[in-house]
Amino acid sequence: MTGTHLTHADESGAARMVEVGDKPVTRREARAEGFVSMNTSTLALIRENAAAKGDVLAVARIAGISAAKRTWELIPLCHAIPLTGVEVSFALDDEGCGVHISATARTDARTGVEMEALTAVSVAALTIYDMVKAVDRSITIGDIGLTFKSGGRSGTYQRAEK
Repeated sequence: MTGTHLTHADESGAARMVEVGDKPVTRREARAEGFVSMNTSTLALIRENAAAKGDVLAVARIAGISAAKRTWELIPLCHAIPLTGVEVSFALDDEGCGVHISATARTDARTGVEMEALTAVSVAALTIYDMVKAVDRSITIGDIGLTFKSGGRSGTYQRAEK
């Protein structure tokens, strides 16, 4: 646990947007990961770039980057953050039969980019599902979580290896 109280709730428990105006601008970075599980034949379609809708991973990468840039529009209490960079990458996993997704978001701002990294992974995963759902409705999306963050008052966080 990183704190003793919820920052998005006021003294009475009502939802609120956190005031960040007095916080210093610092370099911030966050990484998140997730996994999309699927049938072996679906993974083969992705590997061979043979999905009917086109290049699954290219479309998912653009979707993840676009989503990170619009996180503040999707998550009600997030701030609009000037992102300096977003990267989304994929690793095909034959043994686990799926796609590992990793996203990194960076900014120089008064608040962090954890939500942007998590949103990038989530939307990239949903896009993979959308691109191949015609051949595999059993796809599952999971294990989405923050793996690293740096900058700001709370400093650096590194998730322990599983």
